[in-house]
Amino acid sequence: MTELILIRHGETDWNRELRFQGHIDVPLNAIGHEQARRLAQRLAADRPDVHHLVCSDLVRTRQTAQPSLEVLFPQARIDTLTDSSLREQSFGVVEGMRVDDIKEQHADAWAQWLRFEADYGMPGGETTRQFHTRVMDALRRIALQHAGRTVMVVTHGGVLDMVWRTARGTGLHGPRQSDIPNAGFNRVRVDADTVQVLDWADVRHLADLPEQPVYDQKGLLER
Repeated sequence: MTELILIRHGETDWNRELRFQGHIDVPLNAIGHEQARRLAQRLAADRPDVHHLVCSDLVRTRQTAQPSLEVLFPQARIDTLTDSSLREQSFGVVEGMRVDDIKEQHADAWAQWLRFEADYGMPGGETTRQFHTRVMDALRRIALQHAGRTVMVVTHGGVLDMVWRTARGTGLHGPRQSDIPNAGFNRVRVDADTVQVLDWADVRHLADLPEQPVYDQKGLLER
């Protein structure tokens, strides 16, 4: 089996505003850069035996990965280690929008979204099932390429949600059940058939930073 250290990118201003980021290239804010620096400090202290690093090609993941890359593989270039299949889910016409704006401008799409159905996607975007297939195909490919070793993967919250659902067997319907903090430390083992969670949402390295914004899907349903 291959061990994956899964990292959600650091905080962006759009995270704090609870906007749907999707495939739009949004940079880290000051807190996000500090989270990325703390993550690298943790890696420097723990010295895990990481064989390879790969990240989504969006700027928020590349900026998160860069300090860790300098610790783990100081001669490597981040632009040679990106994979577009590790991007966040595509949200189509609502990318860049806040919830209140979506409810006003795309009321029908928002009402349908709140059903959290596997085969629904925002207009012009991916369904959850399409997204899940893309994500798990990519991670299994990475696991196969580096079989028996440890790979650090810097990606997005939605990607980690797909991993959690796969590991726990919860299915693709319904709101998100797992905590997925920015720059949190998550470890899983992957082979062709199974995903096993070893550690999840470890944020000890971020303990004294400001409280993080949370995209609470269950809370959206309650409201």
